[in-house]
Amino acid sequence: MCIAQGKYLFVYKILGGEIVQEDIYINEQAVLNKALEQIAAVKAGADFDFLEYEVIVKEYRKILRQLRRITKIADRTSNELHGDNIELTDKVHIDALTGIFNRRYMEENLQRIKKSLSRSGGVLSILMLDIDYFKKYNDHYGHAAGDVCLKAIAETIAGTLLRQDDFVARYGGEEFIVVLPNTNRDGACQIAKKILDSIQKSNIPHEKSDVARHVTISIGVATGEVERNVKIDEYVKCADKALYAAKNGGRNRYTYTDFD
Repeated sequence: MCIAQGKYLFVYKILGGEIVQEDIYINEQAVLNKALEQIAAVKAGADFDFLEYEVIVKEYRKILRQLRRITKIADRTSNELHGDNIELTDKVHIDALTGIFNRRYMEENLQRIKKSLSRSGGVLSILMLDIDYFKKYNDHYGHAAGDVCLKAIAETIAGTLLRQDDFVARYGGEEFIVVLPNTNRDGACQIAKKILDSIQKSNIPHEKSDVARHVTISIGVATGEVERNVKIDEYVKCADKALYAAKNGGRNRYTYTDFD
């Protein structure tokens, strides 16, 4: 077995029932020293020893084979670690139930977007979405059905976002946030209407809703220029304020507000 440790490369093998550790670096130096000694002896007038030369070559080839094995092991390990890191990163940023981004990803990515837009003077739109009367849905259909409903709503919202930089995240419970960089008021309202229409077409039954016989959502839309000295939470609060107005206005609709 070969293993790399620090700058040293080790070979482990069993001799006489015991595990013996060989340092490839030391072995290589020993072989090279033998070769240098033979060269020095020939220069001093000694005959060239073909048998000794053959032994040196065999030993060095053995070392090269060991190094190739270690390289393959190191490459495979590196690829596996890289894959594990990607998978771990995905898990950290993905909501386990719905499969969309989670609040942590939203907050981290929104900070990055804010820095970029504040430098370029770009606009940002944020949509805050809430499933209408979701508690009644859970009470009537059960929490397992509620989970299925959340997944369906998440997939429907995600399906309406076509640009690479746009994304939806589960904010918590039955609340979702859609982030639309470089999107003005008209564009954000079009997305909100598209989401409402898509949810209606999904036609998920909701007998206990006070709005319709199917699941509906309310949406708060907020848009404005991003300023460097304004915290990102303030933009989210604006969208939440618009959502509150949509609920008070009868639900199953969107309400717009500008960033304060």
